Amino acid sequence: MEGNTILEELKSAYPAKFTSDNGVFRHIHRGDVIFIASGCGEPQYLVQALIRYVESHPKGFFDTEVLHLWSLGLAPYTDDKFRRNFRHNSFFLGDSTREAVNRGAADYSPISLSHIPRLFRRGVISIDVALIQVSIPDRHGYMSLGVSVDMVKAAVEKATTVIAQVNHYMPRIHGDSFVHVSQIDYLIPHDEPLLEYYRGVGDEETEVVDSIGRYVTRLIQDGDTIQVGYGNVPNAVLANLGQRQHLGVHTELMTDGLIDLMKKGVIDNSRKSIDRGKSVATFCMGRRETYEFLDDNPAIHFEPVDYTNNPLVIAQHENMVAINSALQIDLTGQATAESIGGKFYSGIGGHYDFMRGALLARNGKTILALPSTAAGGEVSRIVPSISEGSGVTLNRGDVNYVVTEYGIAYLHGKNIRERAMDLISIAHPKFRSWLIQEAKKRALIYKDQAFIPGQRGEYPEELETRRTTEKGLEVVLRPVRFSDEPLLKDFFYSLSDQSMYRRFMSVRKDMPHERLQEFVVIDYTKEMVILASIPREGTEEIVGLGQYGIDESTHTADVAFAVKDKYHNHGIGSELLSYLTLLAKRRGLLGFTAEVLVENKPMLHVFENMGFDLEKRVTDEVYELRMLFREVPQRER
Repeated sequence: MEGNTILEELKSAYPAKFTSDNGVFRHIHRGDVIFIASGCGEPQYLVQALIRYVESHPKGFFDTEVLHLWSLGLAPYTDDKFRRNFRHNSFFLGDSTREAVNRGAADYSPISLSHIPRLFRRGVISIDVALIQVSIPDRHGYMSLGVSVDMVKAAVEKATTVIAQVNHYMPRIHGDSFVHVSQIDYLIPHDEPLLEYYRGVGDEETEVVDSIGRYVTRLIQDGDTIQVGYGNVPNAVLANLGQRQHLGVHTELMTDGLIDLMKKGVIDNSRKSIDRGKSVATFCMGRRETYEFLDDNPAIHFEPVDYTNNPLVIAQHENMVAINSALQIDLTGQATAESIGGKFYSGIGGHYDFMRGALLARNGKTILALPSTAAGGEVSRIVPSISEGSGVTLNRGDVNYVVTEYGIAYLHGKNIRERAMDLISIAHPKFRSWLIQEAKKRALIYKDQAFIPGQRGEYPEELETRRTTEKGLEVVLRPVRFSDEPLLKDFFYSLSDQSMYRRFMSVRKDMPHERLQEFVVIDYTKEMVILASIPREGTEEIVGLGQYGIDESTHTADVAFAVKDKYHNHGIGSELLSYLTLLAKRRGLLGFTAEVLVENKPMLHVFENMGFDLEKRVTDEVYELRMLFREVPQRER
């Protein structure tokens, strides 16, 4: 093999770089800082060889600091029996190190990933020994750092001694990922499969994350450049992007899901503002098939983390979308992704880097996607306030959208009351009543905020639909949410005096909070309010409202609707009444009743054209209408 031939040539040219394991580790001294390459690029053989050396030379060195971004493999240096030899310090906690940190046997250094190389280069953190893993050298003596470039490149540049495991399984990845053999002090050839990363989920969790993925997909447009974090939720987002086109990638983490979209042609990077034509990342955690796809692929570039995660670089991408998750978010919009109360869980990672960079980007979006509950559904992730001791990873200004399996909340530019109501509306239904009460106690929402608990007040998402009116206007028809009060306020105050009078048959023109609640807090089993809306950036414009309230004594419903003046004669009223009729028939109702001013010819015309069996009676300039649903003849069904 060519790689073996090159290694033999290197042994002849650099004999001092090839020595035994024991010979290598004799260069570690007491008090040294030992850097270990992270994630799936962790040099497993070197870590195990280091432990074997300590076991056979227990007094070889003491009080070293093991510096690690994230250990996916075993972390034997955290074992209590090695406490005199090693003290682990991590920038991000994984399953193998979390327990040691939380019992005080290891350390955690909170920092954004983009800042770590600067710590090395400025000498704030000095590295004595770096243990890394590289690909087979090419004929020029260059080796790729492969799936873990991140801060490894800076560690190689600044470490006093660099020890590299040379592994045929490490892919050769393009970009600023190469180190020359002259930069390496010791080469240890050892082939072994790279660590692979994949998290399976149960059926119940799959349903939740798939729902989140579908919601997030609504926010991603053709031509966007995306960043995704790690875990089940980002994977679900990617799985739902198959119908998008010309997506770009600028991310810290390359995943199986991103590679799948590249293979399908969904990601082609053709519209990126910078690094056009290339998927840019800094490390990869995935399966062997993904590593094979990365190998020598010119469409993929890995760069150091102070490039990929630099907010000023991220901000250069027009239509940048940063998608991350969190452990907890409070009703004001601040979130933690690194700790649960006083218990450290993961780390800052790239959350802050990408969310801030996307906010600075032209047409950028930040999306925080998380399941509504944790601990098997027993704990709400949306909480009145962040748990005491938790680190605030994202502040109230960092997040545009929050997505759970119950919908999308848009926070950007909204006041605390609006944020709280929007977030409660996407919390798990069984926690919403509690959140309402806690928000009232904290004066985050109106003290008299109404709420209907249980299924009667649970938003019927399945009733959302899209329609095109007879005049060609595309609208979304959906039930009202209890968080829609600001939108309804804008809608009613946009109506002309005439439209207000026609709708309410009253000269009263105000629409205070107390009155608005009658429209937004409803028992869906007894009434229905349907909004006609047109999506806008981050929000929507309500252009029409239709409603009915059931009269149980006659098994009919009283119906009414209103349309924004500038959208009159666009067919919105007909669509609202048609949809309300469909919903009423599904409930088995027999028909509608309504009151219409005699002079309100347009509304009367809508009712007359619906095909009802219509009876009219005039009293005091008002038509009292009784409209029974016609049974459709068998031949017309």
